Amino acid sequence: MLMYLSWVDLSVVFLTVFAAYVIFGIAGFGTSLVATPVLAMFVPLGKIVPLLALMDMCAATGNFLKDGRKAELHELKRLIPFMISGSMIGAAVLLYARPDTLVLALGLFVVAYAIYALAGIHPHRKFLPGAAIPFGLVGGVFSALFGTGGLFYAIYLSGRIEKTDRLRITQSTLIGLATMTRAILFLLAGVYMDTSLLLLALMLAPAMILGMLTGRYVSIRLSREQFMRVIHYVVLMSGLMLLGRYFSG
Repeated sequence: MLMYLSWVDLSVVFLTVFAAYVIFGIAGFGTSLVATPVLAMFVPLGKIVPLLALMDMCAATGNFLKDGRKAELHELKRLIPFMISGSMIGAAVLLYARPDTLVLALGLFVVAYAIYALAGIHPHRKFLPGAAIPFGLVGGVFSALFGTGGLFYAIYLSGRIEKTDRLRITQSTLIGLATMTRAILFLLAGVYMDTSLLLLALMLAPAMILGMLTGRYVSIRLSREQFMRVIHYVVLMSGLMLLGRYFSG
């Protein structure tokens, strides 16, 4: 895939992956929201999601091993069964849906997410435990389709967990489990039999590692809230560009 791109396009791809994992190093999630809209201009969407699932799984392993035991396990037990069910539905849709339809859906979702994040919307009252069903299912579907189900998990968990540190740890642990679930589903579906996909992940690994290290360095010196607000504006512009590409084509 990358061998057919110009040096300028290759630079854009590497810088995009680098920027996405800078965000991961700071926030622990968000790589797909930044990387997918740009990568979709150079790589088929059906390959981007399993590619980022594989890379995110590697990146999230350390966070999962470090913080997993401190998470709110009862909330994870509620979400995980529905998350897995939703992921199976999303994986089936990804394998058989039309690419142009996925591009439109991705653009709409990215724009909606950016507006949601910039608006600073948070639940005003505690969700009932049963809310895990719709949030888990929808989050699983979007995780498999675009690797971006973390938005729905964050909404649910922020309406269930009051302590900020436990919310962060539970969210990070769930993202790690969701990423692992996606990668396993793609493996069972034979997606990773495509050696070009594995080669692409290997080629982009240096950008991923450098981005994570940079993100950890930056997180010490900048306000996470200020940095993420800038990123959300970038995500919004990326989503609008993707919608423009769909409607102009």
